[in-house]
Amino acid sequence: MTDKLTKQKRSENMSKIHGKDTSLEIKVRKYLYHHGFRYRKNVSDLPGRPDILISKYRTVIFVNGCFWHHHHGCKLATIPKSNTKYWKDKIDKNVKRDIRNIQLLEQMEYHVIIVWECEIKECFELRMENLISEIKEYELFIKHDILD
Repeated sequence: MTDKLTKQKRSENMSKIHGKDTSLEIKVRKYLYHHGFRYRKNVSDLPGRPDILISKYRTVIFVNGCFWHHHHGCKLATIPKSNTKYWKDKIDKNVKRDIRNIQLLEQMEYHVIIVWECEIKECFELRMENLISEIKEYELFIKHDILD
């Protein structure tokens, strides 16, 4: 099936999609900051350029769109009906790159957390409470590991 939009209109639509400082990322960062976490954003010297790095906790956070990073089992992670091969290949590359970057970060002893778009949209407060728990649990793990 061919694209329903003209090349010009498709290009215009695609140019409006941002790779960083999305509304979801900003929402997560504001929540973390409000709860006392200090971070760096879009850290270019780490694999995958994490959206958020909390150095104190050796934790990186990716705020992933369900469509772009193909959140398995999510209703937002669909393949468009037009230009299907292109989109499937593109999303498959994104997923493989994500896996590779997570493995590299873990080898560097970073704790990697993925926050999905649907989680933020469906139940923001609960997801953020769980995020803070994940960060603090890893801190306890690190402290316990160091003391042993």
